[in-house]
Amino acid sequence: MPDTPLNQRAYPQSKIQKPGLGFPKIRLVAMLSLSCGALLNFATGPCRGKNTGEHALLRQILDSLTTGDVLVADRYYGTYFLIAELIQRGVDGLFKLHGNRKTPNSQRTKLLNKDHSIVWSKPQRPAWMNEDTYQTIPAQLTLRQTKIKGKVFISTFLDFKTVTYKDIGQLYRQRWLIELDLRSIKTVLQMDVLRCKAPEMILKEISVHLLAYNLIRTIMAQAAYRHQRSPRSISFKAAVQLLTAFEPILLLTPRIRRQLLYDSLLKSIVIHRVGNRQGRREPRALKRRLRQYALLTQPRPIMQNRLAKYYA
Repeated sequence: MPDTPLNQRAYPQSKIQKPGLGFPKIRLVAMLSLSCGALLNFATGPCRGKNTGEHALLRQILDSLTTGDVLVADRYYGTYFLIAELIQRGVDGLFKLHGNRKTPNSQRTKLLNKDHSIVWSKPQRPAWMNEDTYQTIPAQLTLRQTKIKGKVFISTFLDFKTVTYKDIGQLYRQRWLIELDLRSIKTVLQMDVLRCKAPEMILKEISVHLLAYNLIRTIMAQAAYRHQRSPRSISFKAAVQLLTAFEPILLLTPRIRRQLLYDSLLKSIVIHRVGNRQGRREPRALKRRLRQYALLTQPRPIMQNRLAKYYA
């Protein structure tokens, strides 16, 4: 976001950046629907400071989950205390097992090949949790550990006949759709760089972006339902482009004929489908060569005064 004193106080920049050279940054944790990509809830906070981590922000929006829901998240979230809270809420969870967490062999009960029932013991109370809350958490959790193609997953699906290890692999593979949704919000809707100069306006700017995102997802869901397609099979970027193209026509069309034009819009949105995204592997590298500009090593006013003397 813009480097203003108000933004810096609310959302301090990284400690590794010198004053005047960095930018205030905000952390955002979002909960999205796997079926249609709609944003269910979100929480924001600074990128450093007490109770500003991703787990702390996630705990602020856990009330969006109801009994029977399933939370799928990456290995960062597969902790004892989060899983215990999900179980208390009647919510299932699926996570990739963090590499630093090991389960003793004596605590495993083999169910099927590469599928185990395991028992986790409660860790010591973390600093952010009070003693009363700590006492409500069970001393042990019985979970399921599944190994698929060298990757280990942890889940609360204890009935391995109803939910097979293949089901677990297929479900977690769809977690990548969350990354694509976040890319749609940040890149397609241009929310990666915020523009407001005050913290209260920054939150409004984010809220408006996410509102627009959900409205677009709503139209995509309507188009998918009407034409019997999956909302996930429709291109988000194409939907945005079509909405932009149809907007002036919709505004000028009389209300009597507007429904027919809207039907044509939904039909056009359904036509633009995404390719098969299953099992993709992409390198963490850029193909496009960026312009070679030197980094700003001093605050901009100092550099501007230096240039002014040079060209005087």
